[in-house]
Amino acid sequence: MDLFENNRDDHKQDQNAGNRPLATRMRPESLDEFVGQEHLAGEGKMLQRMIRSGIIGSLILYGPPSSGKTTLAHVISREIDARFEVINAVLDGVKELKKVVAKAEYQVKGAGKKTILFVDEIHRWNKAQQDALLPHLESGMLTLVGATTENPFYSLVSPLLSRCQLFELYPLTKENVFAMIDRALMDEKRGLGYMKLAVTDEAKNHFAEYAGGDIRNALNALEVAALSTPKEKNGEVIISIEIAKQSIQQRNVRYNRTGDEHYHYASAFIKSMRGSDTDAALYWMNAMLEGGEDPNFIFRRMLIFASEDVGMADPYALTVVNAAHNAFQKNGMPEGLYFLAHACIFLSLSPKSNSTTAIFEIIDEIKKSGIGEVPIHLRDKTANKLAARYLDVRNASDDYKYPHNFERHWIEQLYLPETLKDKSWFKGSSEGRESVLVKRLQEIKNRNKEKE
Repeated sequence: MDLFENNRDDHKQDQNAGNRPLATRMRPESLDEFVGQEHLAGEGKMLQRMIRSGIIGSLILYGPPSSGKTTLAHVISREIDARFEVINAVLDGVKELKKVVAKAEYQVKGAGKKTILFVDEIHRWNKAQQDALLPHLESGMLTLVGATTENPFYSLVSPLLSRCQLFELYPLTKENVFAMIDRALMDEKRGLGYMKLAVTDEAKNHFAEYAGGDIRNALNALEVAALSTPKEKNGEVIISIEIAKQSIQQRNVRYNRTGDEHYHYASAFIKSMRGSDTDAALYWMNAMLEGGEDPNFIFRRMLIFASEDVGMADPYALTVVNAAHNAFQKNGMPEGLYFLAHACIFLSLSPKSNSTTAIFEIIDEIKKSGIGEVPIHLRDKTANKLAARYLDVRNASDDYKYPHNFERHWIEQLYLPETLKDKSWFKGSSEGRESVLVKRLQEIKNRNKEKE
């Protein structure tokens, strides 16, 4: 398959232009027409220099959906004097790759022409499929241009990454969408410039706002509005804000449940609660929900937060979030938004303590030094009793001091292995309920020491 085959025959392209969506017709055909990603394709930038020179090494384009990865590959296909083959990793596999390699070998021998292979959604290929590319990149038979919405450091194998340059694409801005709308309105050959069309500033703004950085979405909505709106008596088509609202009703939310955006939004949500910014926490939580995130994922994150970041400052936080989650599961949406908000607000306003992270310091200690011996007075009394009888010695468990037999139910004695007796990992905070609990224990310790 070849996504760019229409661009190889301009006559055929003109014949089929009326059958293709506006967004497809307006796809940039040269680097000069490319909009956005100035940090890569702007004047003097690396990718721009590579394309202008005609020398392209294997590269991976990664970024959110609709950021221009396929369009940039399309531009490269027209700017570089090389054969361009396309594989979609969702539909094609090693079998299709072998066909591309066979064609590439034939072209090199027959015409001395290089082959650039564009693999769309390359993260969909498994390790074996990605590995199948390596010998052909190593030999120079193919130059790879891969596109992915996933973080390549997580989704692509290291040998492939080491053979490619990585270029990160950012979400397109509202200004980028405006630029393409204006271009489509002026272009008489590929766009809507052949029409007597008037688009109000409010309508343009609505298209750009609701497209959420997706140029394809904005242009297709513009075309629907232009072709479906009745002409005025003078033959003019006027697209007002009301018509624009009808043409693009649902705001496009820039969010990918399986890509980097998923982790970025979740991180912003957690950090906002940790910073006690209730408004920001509610905002990022709703942004995830609008993007189609599973509410159960959000509750799982809040359950973790209740112990990790609120912890002993308010031990009941875990109970509150768990109860909110149970209520959500019984009621569902949209009423479930109350329970999500309830838990989010509670955690944001709660006193904070991360003293529960002491567990990880202890894990590190055990991994580093191993597990020390249990002090004799803490060992199982029954086992010690049998040993004492057999060896005819005193039962060491008798040295254990039962805290409930002492004032305030506390007595000082060694509980850690002898080698760790001076170690301390738990650092109680001075926040909320934890400060009361820590103060109580310290008072008991001090009172017992005074009596000694």
